[in-house]
Amino acid sequence: MSSVYIHIPFCKSICSYCDFTKILYREELIEPYMNSLALEIDDAYGKEEINTLYIGGGTPSSLSSAGLESLAKIVKKFNLSDDYEFTFECNIEDITAELLEKLRDMKVNRLSIGIESFNEKKLKFMNRSSSFKDVESKLALSRVHGFNNINLDLMYGIPDETYRELKKDLKKFIKLNPEHISTYSLIIEDHTMCKVRKDENIDPEIEIKMYDYIRKKLKKKGYIHYEISNFAKNGYESKHNLVYWNNEEYYGFGAGASGYINGFRYENTHSVTEYINGNYKLEESLISKSETMENEVMLGLRKIKGINLQEFFNKYGINMQDAFPIKPLIKNKELLYEDGYIRINPKHIYVMNEILLKLI
Repeated sequence: MSSVYIHIPFCKSICSYCDFTKILYREELIEPYMNSLALEIDDAYGKEEINTLYIGGGTPSSLSSAGLESLAKIVKKFNLSDDYEFTFECNIEDITAELLEKLRDMKVNRLSIGIESFNEKKLKFMNRSSSFKDVESKLALSRVHGFNNINLDLMYGIPDETYRELKKDLKKFIKLNPEHISTYSLIIEDHTMCKVRKDENIDPEIEIKMYDYIRKKLKKKGYIHYEISNFAKNGYESKHNLVYWNNEEYYGFGAGASGYINGFRYENTHSVTEYINGNYKLEESLISKSETMENEVMLGLRKIKGINLQEFFNKYGINMQDAFPIKPLIKNKELLYEDGYIRINPKHIYVMNEILLKLI
């Protein structure tokens, strides 16, 4: 394992669409949570060299100074490589000179900021807030403090959102000139405010039109579309997320985190109380070779470049086309074979789940 994910579940407010493990911020829970986090890491981490470290949530930037100091001590447990990538998720309202200095001291070198939108109607729906001027100012402050690898999240496909509203949103994101943009269409999940309110998804045809516009516009502006939902300037692809899409093993620590270690996939408890009491694991299972190959296909085809057939054979000792019914999908051009890679035809990328069902 050369990658680590750490989950911080505390939030100052709850977004309407979020189904990640999260609770409203309570200062009295921070210290016991950090103590449990340290114990879980001490028990599992094998002192390997770590290439990517990602702290997500929840809202890690909601932590108080004391909470950040506790987290900094935990981070020191990891043996970071010379060429590491260390991402920290932030809400824009939490970004201050003090926070940025603490993150630099912690060796964070990549920020991921949940903007989602600048449209007031969309923000109200999501139970979020952000203004373009404030974001512009906070990004400038971040760059003054040495952060030159920044991701911004953009959400689209909100009920009643118009094509014109998306275009205005995307224009502002591009103007901010981040190194990386992650895009997400709204999915209404169980146990969310959206589900309780019985919100409905946008018309699929409009959603596809929005996705195509985002893809073409960002490509025109010099962003590389390297994974279904992710766009980056050259050299700024997320190394950590590529670990997931390459089906590589990684540690997951904290309530609600998942991991993949020595052939076992596991998920931690979603209860912060249970986690604080030392009951970390919710479930764990050994992944068979056939399941591993299926995961390789499902995750690998999310990459725009696709799956390298020689690398697949080197990993599993079997040709991918012998393990999965690829040839009919190449014949009808749902899949493409180019330069030793199998990939989803860009024309069908938005309906890739239907293609995966035919494969697996």
